[in-house]
Amino acid sequence: MKNIYTSIDIGSDTIKVVTCELYHNKLNLLAASSVKSKGIKKGLIIDAELASEVIRKALDEIEAMLGITINKVVVSVPSYFANYSKVSASISLPPTDEEYVISGDEVTEVLQKAVLANLKKNQELVTVMPLDFSVDGRKVKDPKRLRGKILETRGIMITTPSKNIYSVVGLLENMGIEVVDISTNSIGDIYTFKNKHIDETNGAIVNIGAETTTVSIYKRGILVASNILQIGGKNIDNDIAYMYKLSMSQAEKVKTDFALAHKAHANSGELMEVETEYHDLIKINQYEVSEIVMSRLEEILTLAKKEINILNSQSVDYVIITGGTTNILHFRYIVDEIFHGKATIGNIKLVGIRNNKYSSAVGNIVYFIGKLKLKDKNYSMVSNRDAADLASGKKSSINISNDTMLGKIFGYFFSE
Repeated sequence: MKNIYTSIDIGSDTIKVVTCELYHNKLNLLAASSVKSKGIKKGLIIDAELASEVIRKALDEIEAMLGITINKVVVSVPSYFANYSKVSASISLPPTDEEYVISGDEVTEVLQKAVLANLKKNQELVTVMPLDFSVDGRKVKDPKRLRGKILETRGIMITTPSKNIYSVVGLLENMGIEVVDISTNSIGDIYTFKNKHIDETNGAIVNIGAETTTVSIYKRGILVASNILQIGGKNIDNDIAYMYKLSMSQAEKVKTDFALAHKAHANSGELMEVETEYHDLIKINQYEVSEIVMSRLEEILTLAKKEINILNSQSVDYVIITGGTTNILHFRYIVDEIFHGKATIGNIKLVGIRNNKYSSAVGNIVYFIGKLKLKDKNYSMVSNRDAADLASGKKSSINISNDTMLGKIFGYFFSE
C-alpha cells in the first residue's frame, strides 16, 4: 500500500509544504513548495487572512504538480514557552489464561494515561516522546507483540500555551484543511537527521530561520529542551540594506546570490551591480559585503553556542546547524570557526530536496509515520484509489470528508 502524507511549516519568511509517499518502507518526495510568507511574524500568525492566502498558494502549487487535492496535513506549531516534562504511567493488561499480547491499543492507552496525569491548565499537548517501555519490569523500545501483565512507559511530554496551537489549527480548519497531527520544528529537525549515533548520544540542533533561531537539545534522539533566539537571516538582509541603501528584496538577493559566509574566501575584485532605493546603480564588492554577512553570522552562531550551554549542563556529542540561512555560500567555514570543527551542517537525505529550509517539514512527516508504526496504525492522507491514480499519472480531484477530530487517532490525545 502506498501511503501519502503532507506537512506544512508556517515560517516567518516562507510557507513550506512537502508531500511524500511511504512505499515499501521507503520515503519518497512527491512535491515540495515554498511561498513567501504574509501575515506571519517570528513564527506567529498576526494576520489570518494574509496567512491563509499564502498557505493556499503553497498548497495550490503542490496540487498543480500532483493533480490531487490536499485537505489533510501535519502542521508544525510555534514552540514559544514550550514546556518539557518527564512523565510515566503503567497499566495492567487484561487477565487471560496466558499472558496478554500487547498491541498498539495498549501502547496508546499507557501514553494517554501518562499525559492525563500531568497535563496542566492552559497548556495543550503537542506530543509525548517515549523514552522506553517496560513489560513486567523488562525495558524495551517497542512492546508490541510481547506478552505480559504490566505495561509501563517513561517519556518526555511537550506542551505549549493553548494559543500556539489553536491559532494555527483554527486557521487551517477555516480553510477546509484537516489537521491530523501537530508537531514542532524542533521535533521535525531531529527526525530529518536521525541516525544511530544520534539515538545513542546527546546533542543539539540550531535552526536559523528568517526572524528567529531555534536552539534545541536532544538526549538519545529525544527532544528535552529548546529556546528561541530573536535573531535570524533577515538581520543579515537588514544589515546589507542599510549599508548599501537597498530594498529588502535586493538585499536578500545580494546575500543569497553573491555574498559569502566567510570573508576569507571572498574576492575583492568580484563586483555585483545593483540598483539602490534611490534608483542609483552601484557596484558591490564581494569581500566587503561578505564582511557584513560574516559579522552577523558570527553573532547568531555565538549566541546559539551560548544557548546550548545554558540549556544543557552536559557536553554535547554533536551540533547540527540547519535552516534556510545555511544555504549561504561557504557557510561551513564560519561554522567551523565558531564551533571549532565540532558542528556540522544538516544534510537532508531525501532525494529531490536538499535545501535545509525544508528540514522541519520533512522530519515532521517522518515523526508522524513513526507514531503510526508505534501504534500499529496504517494510514494515508489520500485514498487508495487516488494514490493509484497519482502513481499512474492520472489527474484526480480528491473529495475527502472533513470530519476533524484533532489528535483523536494520531496525536497522543490532545483533549480527551
